[in-house]
Order: sequence, then C-alpha cells, then structure tokens
Amino acid sequence: MEKEKAARIVETLAGIFADKPALTFRTPYELLVAVILSAQCTDERVNKVTKVLFEKYDTPEKMIMLTPQELGRYIFSCGLYKTKAEHIISASNDIINKFGGKVPDNLEDLRSLAGVGRKTANVVYSVAFHGNAIAVDTHVFRVSNRLGLANAKDVLNTEKQLMAVIDEKDWSRSHHYLIYLGRSFCKSQSPDCKECPVSALCEKNFRVK
Repeated sequence: MEKEKAARIVETLAGIFADKPALTFRTPYELLVAVILSAQCTDERVNKVTKVLFEKYDTPEKMIMLTPQELGRYIFSCGLYKTKAEHIISASNDIINKFGGKVPDNLEDLRSLAGVGRKTANVVYSVAFHGNAIAVDTHVFRVSNRLGLANAKDVLNTEKQLMAVIDEKDWSRSHHYLIYLGRSFCKSQSPDCKECPVSALCEKNFRVK
C-alpha cells in the first residue's frame, strides 16, 4: 500500500478514535505493569485490578515486597496470573537494580527488562515517553493485514511493514487507532465492514469470512 493511502487511513481514524490507551495509569511504572497484565485480557478488567493493586503497590520498590504467589492473588482475574506475576516482579527488580528505580525511557533498555517483550516496551516508550514506536498486538496484527497496511505472518514483520508505510510521526497514534478499529468494527470473527469508516480503503472489504 502506498504511503498516501496509509495516511488517508490514519487521518480518517483520527477523527473517530482517541490517541491514547484505554488503560488507566499515573506513572510509567503503572503503565508498564498494566500493559503486562493486558495480555489476553480486556483493558476494562485490567483497570479494575490495578485500581486495587496500585493503592498499595504502585512502585517497583513496593511491588518486590510481594511474592509471585501474593501478587497472583491480586491479578488472578487477568488470566495467566502466574506468568504475569513473575514478569512484573522480575521487571521491578531490574528497574531497581539496573536503572535506579526508574523505568528506562528508551527502547533498548525497556526491552532489556526481564519479562518485558517487544510489544510492552513499545507501548511504554510511545505512551509514557512520547517516543515513536508501533506496538503490534492481536488487534493491530489483524487489522493492519486486513487493510493492506501490512502483509505479514508474524507480529515482528507486521511492525516493520507498518513502520515503512506510516510516517514516523504517526506511529504511536496509529497503534491506538488500529486497536480501537479492531475492537469496534474489524473484529476477529464478524467484522462490520459495512459500518467501518475505512472500508473503502480496505483490501479485504466485504470478503472477510
């Protein structure tokens, strides 16, 4: 897809969706924890869990006071709670031991945190530190490949292709628009192509089963 067409999609979606995540947070650390919890879980559920969790454990120093089992009791309803608890505590330890208790503000250091994957690092970098990055979750992967913004079989190549076709200044906000489009119209099982605001620009319009 040409950059001009990609820009039309971005600007169309900009008039409909917000340029911010649905997760509730106050600090880069809270965002990091919330994004880890959001894997295979709704933002609504994560916000309910973090509202209680962050009342007592809103810094890495406080978080490592918990054992993975204790943290698991707080985040149980988010699913995959054992793995997520281990990741949160591991990342918290790295933040304290390697970065003086502050969440690093660059992609290389964010991606070096134990338990922090590429998508999580990209979200924190773009949202908390206003950097240019595209985080590819299941919604972004599905929507961008349906639209023709990408043609890839994995998230890494999808990310690279999106970075090539979308202007760098629009990377972060495009990530949010594609997520909201996926949740509102371009759903996995029953995409609402007739009501989709960018259906005229979509390569698979009315042909998605």
